[in-house]
Amino acid sequence: MRIDIPKSKLKRIVIVGGGFAGLTLARKINNKLFQVVLIDKNNYHSFPPLLYQVATADLPETSIAFPFRQIFKNRKNFFFRLAEVKKVISEKNTVETTIGKLKYDYLILASGSKTNFYGIEGLTIRSMPMKTIIEALNIRSMILQNFETALSIKNKRKKQSLMNYVIAGGGPTGVELAGALGEIKQNVLPNEYPELKSEMMQITLIQGDKRILPTFSEKASAKAATYLQKLGVNIQLNSFVTDYFGDYIQTHDNKDLVAHTLIWTAGVVGNPVNGMESALQKNSQRFLTDEFNRVEKNDNIFAVGDIALMINDKFPHGHPMVAQVAIQQAVNLSGNLTKLISGKALRKFHYKDKGSMATIGKNKAVAEAGKFKFYGRTAWYVWMFVHLLALVGFNRKLQVFIEWLRNYFSKSRGVELILHPFDFVKEKKERKKEIEIKNRTNHDKNL
Repeated sequence: MRIDIPKSKLKRIVIVGGGFAGLTLARKINNKLFQVVLIDKNNYHSFPPLLYQVATADLPETSIAFPFRQIFKNRKNFFFRLAEVKKVISEKNTVETTIGKLKYDYLILASGSKTNFYGIEGLTIRSMPMKTIIEALNIRSMILQNFETALSIKNKRKKQSLMNYVIAGGGPTGVELAGALGEIKQNVLPNEYPELKSEMMQITLIQGDKRILPTFSEKASAKAATYLQKLGVNIQLNSFVTDYFGDYIQTHDNKDLVAHTLIWTAGVVGNPVNGMESALQKNSQRFLTDEFNRVEKNDNIFAVGDIALMINDKFPHGHPMVAQVAIQQAVNLSGNLTKLISGKALRKFHYKDKGSMATIGKNKAVAEAGKFKFYGRTAWYVWMFVHLLALVGFNRKLQVFIEWLRNYFSKSRGVELILHPFDFVKEKKERKKEIEIKNRTNHDKNL
């Protein structure tokens, strides 16, 4: 079966994935020269930097999700198909998907990244990742369910386990999530759950480095640590999680913890598609590319964003897996695709670091861009401004701004709803089944 896309005299570009890289490419490609087909397993683009606010009931999921059909409703020569890519058949210029096969002239792999559990089965089965909107909603339901369950439990150990939250990973995502949980401890719990004492809620941030936010300056890291500690967050440095048993977290330095909830933000790997194994680096699960984002050993296949591994003297391990790299690579590639069909020389990709920022609760943030460094309230305003600008569409910008304004003057959360209860037992069974299937598949390949 073939995917029904109208025939055209234009060259067809198929983009796999609608994250920052895929979305930017689809918007920037010259639609007078190319027919563009975007394939994604979701019918929306999500905004990962604000996932933690969905997870902690600060924002509704609709405020950070943007339907592709709305974004591209007036764009000519553009087509969206809801599907998953099963395999790339490069010798036939074809992608095989869950809804059929599709021919391409140029293929752009923008499939992004996925959570890296480092092969630890306990983490894979039992921890809570936060890479997608669904996973953020699961965390939100889990937090609220824990509070409700804790009200009716008499066993002190089980009650404390439900009230303990451990976050593994001291990068921006882990720090921002820890800060949001700290605000729940200080503001939401006393107002919404007065029967649960605030001091019972223990939040621990585990970081394998000597400091949190290791890619920031030491001053920014120290400021962030101080902000978190004021919110009642415990920081455990130079510590690695080695396993998780559902309510018991094991670390390499024997600083073990009892907690019903472990949120895993400690690493990602590429999310590759099948059929391109010859260009895949196994450790990072990213596709090796040249300086034009062209996948190794392929003339008409490109990779951008988290899935692309472009190695050079400045970035011997590839570029950081962040939004700015994805966006800049997509912009550069959109221009190169036009140059390609006109026979002009392609432009090499050069990454321009525009800085980093992280927010740690209300009026607290760190932001650094070259010589400019902001901390506290000023950095918080900068963080809000930059993220509002980055959202797609005026309506979403307005919705998020109103929610932030309401949250600023309120001690409650706007989305304290358990609409879809999280069934942890069922989830563990499904994850375990996925591991078993994957292990069988790998075993069959090795035979």
